[in-house]
Amino acid sequence: MNIIGITGTLGAGKGTIVEYLTKNFGYVHYSVRSYLIEIIKSKGEEPNRDSFVKTANFLRETNGPAFIIEELYKKATESNSNCIIESIRTIGEINSLRLKGNFTLFAVDADINLRYNRIIDRASETDKISIETFKTNEQREMSSDDPNMQNLLGCMKLADFRFTNDSSIEDLYMQVDKVMKK
Repeated sequence: MNIIGITGTLGAGKGTIVEYLTKNFGYVHYSVRSYLIEIIKSKGEEPNRDSFVKTANFLRETNGPAFIIEELYKKATESNSNCIIESIRTIGEINSLRLKGNFTLFAVDADINLRYNRIIDRASETDKISIETFKTNEQREMSSDDPNMQNLLGCMKLADFRFTNDSSIEDLYMQVDKVMKK
């Protein structure tokens, strides 16, 4: 069983890579976002970027920096299939997965204005925000010395493969194909 973890900036194309790998390479998808939505809704709260961050940080502080990824990893091993774990946000999550072996980390990034336009176009409930809020959210998640908090910059630096998604979807697919052939 191979596991690909995906990290990256907000709206950079993590989901696009996931869709491509599931459709073309048969990977099974596990999403931190979906996991958190279940927990947030079970408490009767509204899923949004603030509740995602608050819930994820609480779970990590209470159960350890890799808790969410460990929970998704358990589900992944039950499937006994090649898997993708999307939205890795802490270095502890990466370290945990690296210890398990057969793990590769992908990072994706793109120009901030392009990423903001993408989230507006996808129009999910959590994406109806101003550019200022988008930038504030990203800055909050970009780095932290606390192992339980989001550290996108640190995670992206640890990636085995980095993708720049400033062009077309086809260009991103070509970048992914080159890596998958290795």
